[in-house]
Amino acid sequence: MLGRTLVLEVGRVTEGAAIAAAKLRGRGDVKAADNVAVDAMRKELGRINIDGLVVIGEGEMDEAPMLYIGEKVGTGKGPAVDIAVDPLEGTTICAKAMPNALAVLAIAERGGLLHAPDMYMDKIAVGPGLPEGVVDLDASTEDNIHALAKAKGVPVEEITACILDRPRHAELIAAVRGTGAAVQLIPAGDIAGVIWTTDPEQTNIDIYLGSGGAPEGVLAAAALQCIGGQMQGRLLHSNDEERIRAEKMGADVQKKYSIDDMASGDVIFSATGVTDG
Repeated sequence: MLGRTLVLEVGRVTEGAAIAAAKLRGRGDVKAADNVAVDAMRKELGRINIDGLVVIGEGEMDEAPMLYIGEKVGTGKGPAVDIAVDPLEGTTICAKAMPNALAVLAIAERGGLLHAPDMYMDKIAVGPGLPEGVVDLDASTEDNIHALAKAKGVPVEEITACILDRPRHAELIAAVRGTGAAVQLIPAGDIAGVIWTTDPEQTNIDIYLGSGGAPEGVLAAAALQCIGGQMQGRLLHSNDEERIRAEKMGADVQKKYSIDDMASGDVIFSATGVTDG
């Protein structure tokens, strides 16, 4: 089990990264903001008594000088854990000082996090308090919206879906609106979009739909494991190179991953705001 002290220390890790990145919000320099967040997060992780292995990071060792996949972090003392990081989720929105840029970190017992490659993932997520399996990645958009409305005991018109504002989602957006439900489009930051489903009374978001980064999908799944909710994801490979890379990491491009497949066991999740949200 991961102890309470570690929970507090993980919070300080994302706080350090967020503070560093926040100093560059609105400056228009995506790389600079990301770099200072990575530097700060790695420095803070180095102080924690864990035997940490980065399973989701800034890229492969030849692509990222720090917090790369396979990097060891922590003092080497303490529990063996897998770590997923996104030191600056929403680099562009930070550079433009738009809402919902985050510094994000998830820690799980060794083997508890899906080693997701840097590719797209189709996702569906809802918050807690709903019947298990109320929505399904393989069901139609219309069926999912109607099933969710029925489970909540509200008219379809009171359901709002959060979707990334991308051309690839045109048909999905049209399908949601065709049911009578509403769509809230976001420019980036789908980890925040998934988290919003956990408190629809405050956020007005009932369901998250659409494709986004697979690493972000695992981080979002870790958040829902801690807060409550349901999520499914499926990797979307665009070519044989991505498929082979996924298979080498132990991922299955055909599988419909449940939330437990993506984040299991004792999980700690921390997100600190870099911009308002």
